[in-house]
Parts: sequence; C-alpha cells; structure tokens
Amino acid sequence: MRPKVGHIQFINCFPLFYGLIEKKFLLEVDLIKGNPTDLNTMLLERKLDLAPVSSIAYAENYKDYLLMPDISISSDGDVKSIYLFSKVPIDKLHGKKIALTNISATSQVLLKIIMKKGYNVSPEYFTSAPELRAMLMEADAALLIGDDALRAKYTFDNSLYIYDLGSEWKKLTNLPMVFAVWAIRKDFAENNFNIVKLIKDTFIESIELSLNNLEDVATKACEYESFSPDYLVDYFKCLKFDFNETQQNGLIVYFKEAKAMGLINEVPTLNILNI
Repeated sequence: MRPKVGHIQFINCFPLFYGLIEKKFLLEVDLIKGNPTDLNTMLLERKLDLAPVSSIAYAENYKDYLLMPDISISSDGDVKSIYLFSKVPIDKLHGKKIALTNISATSQVLLKIIMKKGYNVSPEYFTSAPELRAMLMEADAALLIGDDALRAKYTFDNSLYIYDLGSEWKKLTNLPMVFAVWAIRKDFAENNFNIVKLIKDTFIESIELSLNNLEDVATKACEYESFSPDYLVDYFKCLKFDFNETQQNGLIVYFKEAKAMGLINEVPTLNILNI
C-alpha cells in the first residue's frame, strides 16, 4: 500500500515539494492536496498517514500523532503570508469585529493571543470565507493566510493597516513561530519506520535543493500564480522549514498561551519521532 501524504496547496509549501517535482523523488507515495483545515481533518480521519498540519491540530490530537523531526513551516519574524488587514490601528480594535479566515486554525488562535497579550484588546471574532473585500464589508479587520494573504498584500490597498502575525509574535515573545508541523499517525509510524525515514530524508533533500535554488523555485511557482519571481524570492527567504530547539521552544510558549486563554484543553508534549 502506498503511503498517503498530505500536501498543502499554498505557495509556502512549494519549496517542500519542488525537489519532488523537479527530481521526481518519492514516486511511491500518493500526494493528496488540500488546505490546512482539509489536511487536519483528513489526518484525523485516517485518510492520510502523514501530513503538514496546523500546530493547533497537533495540540488537539497529539496522543495519536508523532512529529517528524527537522521539518516544520515556521518564521522568525515576518512570515509575509499571515496578515491582519485593518481599517483602524490594531490597538483601536477593542470591541470591534474581526473576520477570521475559515481555512486556518493556528493563525486564528495566534491572533487572539496577540490581541490579548500584546494589545490588551478584546474584539468580536467571527469566521468567514477568505475574501478580503467581502470580509471588510462586515468587519473592521480581517485575518487572511496563505495565498489569499499573499494576493491581498500584493494588491495592497494603502487605506488599510497591515500587520504581519509572524512579526507580531516575535515582538511579543522574542521567539520563532511554528505555524505547521509534520505529523504522522502513531500507528503508521510504528509499523512503517523505514518508509517514514525514507520520506523524511527525501523531503529534507527536497528542501535543501529548493533553498539552494530559490530563484528557480520562485520562477516555477510563478507559472501557477501572478506574482513576480522577485516577490516570491523575498517571501521564501522569510520562511523556515527546519524544526530546531528554539522553534520548539516557541511552539511550547504558543501552546501555553493558548491554554491560558482557554483556546486549547491542554499543553501537548512534543512527541518527536527518533528517526
């Protein structure tokens, strides 16, 4: 049986998969596409064996998952694809409405932490389809992630205030932010150790190839989106794909803040596969 591997359909994951596409690595797995919310659900429902999932999805299901070592989607400051677009300065949003994209889990919680801990304001939140113009017809600010955020920023309306949540988290904690981890169903990892190791090694090789050829990666990504290659090179340079001790510390602090605000039930342990 071929392993079922999740694939986030965002440009931020393009460097993860570029090597697979260009070098035709890992042909023995089934890559199944979806947005972060889709992949969270599919891994939980055993429709996937391993996948990049929202950090919050790991916290909610960590007893069933193991973490792939050395791979995450993180930033240490600006992330440039998770933005709050606001009609007023962020510290003036107390009691006002914020529309949250309905394809995010981690970023929704991250924004709530930043608003409470960073600015001591309590807005009214609701979820919405990720379309900035429609969101701002009903709300004073809107949270977008991924390609929706990239497109909205690319066509920036200079009448709005724009806040990068990676930068806001760094300012609040002086730590990196881990937006997604690579989770493996525990029973799959225990029964398929060699396959998981092959997948891990192949993705690491793919990431290294991409980071050494960012201009080529950006040019290839521009075949699917109407951005300039320079815009994407600048974006890719902000992203971190490793999962070192400092990033793990940042993730634990994020979980502790989420638990303190009642946004998750418990602070999970980071069950990292020894591979």
